[in-house]
Amino acid sequence: MSLPTIAITMGDASGIGPEVIMKALGHPEVHAMCNPLVVGDAGRLRTAGELVGSALRVDSLDDPTKARYAPEAVECIDLRLIPKGHPFGRISPVSGEAAFRYIERAVQLVEAGHADAICTAPLSKEALHAAGHRYPGHTELLAELTGTPEVSMMLVSPKLRVIHVTTHIGLIDAIARIEPGLVERVIGRAHDTLVKAGIADPRIGVCGINPHAGENGLFGHGEEAEKIQPAVDACVAKGWNVKGPLPADTLFFLAARGDFDIVVAMYHDQGHGPIKVMGLESGVNITVGLPVIRTSVDHGTAFDIAGKGIADEGSMLEALRQAVELAPAQQ
Repeated sequence: MSLPTIAITMGDASGIGPEVIMKALGHPEVHAMCNPLVVGDAGRLRTAGELVGSALRVDSLDDPTKARYAPEAVECIDLRLIPKGHPFGRISPVSGEAAFRYIERAVQLVEAGHADAICTAPLSKEALHAAGHRYPGHTELLAELTGTPEVSMMLVSPKLRVIHVTTHIGLIDAIARIEPGLVERVIGRAHDTLVKAGIADPRIGVCGINPHAGENGLFGHGEEAEKIQPAVDACVAKGWNVKGPLPADTLFFLAARGDFDIVVAMYHDQGHGPIKVMGLESGVNITVGLPVIRTSVDHGTAFDIAGKGIADEGSMLEALRQAVELAPAQQ
């Protein structure tokens, strides 16, 4: 059985992406579980390698079929978009444009059969916007590039999994967008993803929107009964192990204790806060619903430490592991 090829996008070149990639690919376990193919700029990776004290050689490639995946080398599909001496730690439209092109090329590699999954280093939304690409983040960008009408964001840490009904919109807009059909589809994506990952009957807990999940109408305007309960009932009718809507504060405690396999969060901060408290350094972001597996580090560009060689590669390593686990089986 051959190893899966994981296309690793370099992210924002002004952030810590190049550094965490060079650090992660220095771990022997990476080459033991996959063929890592970086999509980025070879020159920037060499600079990052010097910063982190890496002994790895960076090979510049135009053709993915020329990659040899030797453990002493980093294979890079080299787009040559970052000029020499480009500064770290600053928002730059040059880095934003490059980050977009790396994602675009990675999707093309998967579609052409040259890669089996995508693992992304962090990009800067501001830099992306400064380059004229008006996407809220990776998730929405990948959805458009693959022609996918609806996807979900799943966050995974060692003790907690969370999938979101809404993500990068304001809280008032999020509440307006939540409706039973959307909630049911998100629960379905959570169920299907965990079943494919080997959990035969996943235990799914669904958050309410209001404090105490509305407490029978005491808080809010009946959102739980109107927007969430019908979706839960529909999923239970399918024979799935789904409970809710439950108070979010209690549900996250129970899930972290092991009572649930995944939590369905209604909005961005409801899900992101607990997952980051539980393990920011080892957290992984997975886009669910795409025709291609996509995992990502669960941290940002960290401009404040970029270029210093001190960024932690733990989340990148875990993102690579998750990409390997979820990638299509190799013959």
